[in-house]
Amino acid sequence: MSAEFIPLKWARELLRFLPVKSQFILWGNVNDVYPLQIEQGVVCTFRLCDFLQETLKREGYSLVVKYEPLIGFSLLEGSPALFNDVTGEQIDCNGNLIKAKLSDVANVIEKLVETDKVHVAIILNFASRIQELCRPDSEDFFYRMFRLAGNASPKIPNRSGREPISPGAPATPLYPRFNPIMWILDKENDLPAWFALENQKIRVLPLPRPDYEIRRRIVESIAPKMIGFDDMDENRRRENLSIFVSQTRGLFAEEIVSIVQLARKEELRFAEVADAIRGYKLGVVENLWSKLDLGKIADAETLLSEKVMGQNHAIRHAADILKRSVFNLSGAQFSRYSQRPKGVLFFAGPTGVGKTELAKSITELVFGSPTSYIRFDMSEFGQEHSDQRLVGAPPGYVGYDVGGELTNAVKQNPFSVVLFDEIEKANPKILDMFLQILDDGRLSSSRGETVYFSECLIIFTSNLGVYEQLPDGEKLQIVSPDMEYEKVSDKIVGAINDFFKYKINRPEILNRIGKNIVVFDFIRTGTAERIFNAMLANVLFRLEDTHGITLDVDEAARKKLAEFVCADLSMGGRGIGNNLEEIFINPLSRALFEKDIHSGEKTHLILTGINKNDDGWSIEIVRNEKNI
Repeated sequence: MSAEFIPLKWARELLRFLPVKSQFILWGNVNDVYPLQIEQGVVCTFRLCDFLQETLKREGYSLVVKYEPLIGFSLLEGSPALFNDVTGEQIDCNGNLIKAKLSDVANVIEKLVETDKVHVAIILNFASRIQELCRPDSEDFFYRMFRLAGNASPKIPNRSGREPISPGAPATPLYPRFNPIMWILDKENDLPAWFALENQKIRVLPLPRPDYEIRRRIVESIAPKMIGFDDMDENRRRENLSIFVSQTRGLFAEEIVSIVQLARKEELRFAEVADAIRGYKLGVVENLWSKLDLGKIADAETLLSEKVMGQNHAIRHAADILKRSVFNLSGAQFSRYSQRPKGVLFFAGPTGVGKTELAKSITELVFGSPTSYIRFDMSEFGQEHSDQRLVGAPPGYVGYDVGGELTNAVKQNPFSVVLFDEIEKANPKILDMFLQILDDGRLSSSRGETVYFSECLIIFTSNLGVYEQLPDGEKLQIVSPDMEYEKVSDKIVGAINDFFKYKINRPEILNRIGKNIVVFDFIRTGTAERIFNAMLANVLFRLEDTHGITLDVDEAARKKLAEFVCADLSMGGRGIGNNLEEIFINPLSRALFEKDIHSGEKTHLILTGINKNDDGWSIEIVRNEKNI
């Protein structure tokens, strides 16, 4: 039979080995559908057992019998009379024969394998379930099948001429072939270990997911059923066919068929095939990226600068990547049909300078809420086995049925900003999973589910390049606030390159991040004052909004407070907040209790002074121009 009729490599291999192998183990993608050309230019998809029946019929097998645990035998090809002639068993009018005991099943199979009246094929479907469903005699059954594999011999039926085959099928010359048993398994090791080990009479055939050529044949056969297929010009039609084939990489053949069925139901035209594929993968029809407020995205720099102060270089770079993501141009230079994430950002710089805050601000800009992001603190993933938290525990371990935190979160909300904080603290082997996420936009969970990141914005944060750890464990600061931003940026980018290339030996991860490293500057004096004013305003608003207490700050006191709070900028914006808490918020809270100022009283206070003594910080406040 020609490759045109049988495009599948494993199927051609099966036919080729029929004269020399008595049994075949088919495992892997056994629940999918398979393409077969039924006539010139017409390709149909068949379930595995039906595919085998149709294929073997064309090879001259007059009797194809299927057995399933608890169900019994059924005829796929041939007549009940022929089955009775070979086995002596009476099959019912529906072509079924129920055998409850495996010993009786083995008797029938042995007669089918040993006959020389016609060529027979036996398909043991759901054979992975025999051991658990048919105890206690399953061990005897496996041994009899094992013995049968060695004792069987190739047969030439005792008939003159050619074997009877279906009308229209190609004539098949007679030559010695086995009456094969075909085991359909989920996994290769579902049979006892001794059964196929170094057994020269058994051929093991893994069934993979469809490759490009198989997907192309399936797509070309079913795409004409989509609305608008015939209305397209030839060039555009070929381009959309190419999109269909490329973007279904990794899917099962049956899923490709389902995409067309859903597209027809939702009345999507063939020109919208990319939307049909995305909707199938993500489980949603609407594309949230296409519904963004483009006016907000256009003003991204201005809006983000209101949230994150003093980081103009970082915000400009991040805004460019965000705008690129909106137009789905991430990775477009590598492939016209890239399935990479919408965007990748690597935020690097000193602590407390706004890296996480910018991630939250981008989330709010894109999805309307600063909390609509998925965050992982990678310092919690320092151990090699901690990847199980992200993708799920392997089969047989506790929590396998729960899935992973990362894969579950993205599956539930495919339109997300995913933040990996302090990425350098993760175990290098865990970082390897980002290769698949950044390159293919997908990740498989421990349960075998494929989760797609093609609609996600991926953000990494890192403190690499700020400090260097010496051999004695001491940390040496590499960059400092007295350096120009350009020098800070060069040193941090250089340290990131060294970390991925030489320290953890993962240059391929760095290569996939590309030029998306965004370096944050130190908090400088002018910016520190703006941050201080914003934080102080937050405190005063909370005091008035929650407790009805209005507090004005005298200009001299404000200036003095700012001087104290912003004296040390080494810890960035968080350091400013911590200083404000120690110098102002704590003494204020103490004073409110000491002076018996109750919540709900419409009280107007004025801050007139800040002092530091042996007991710590204190403040001076007045009410109605009198000390209290």
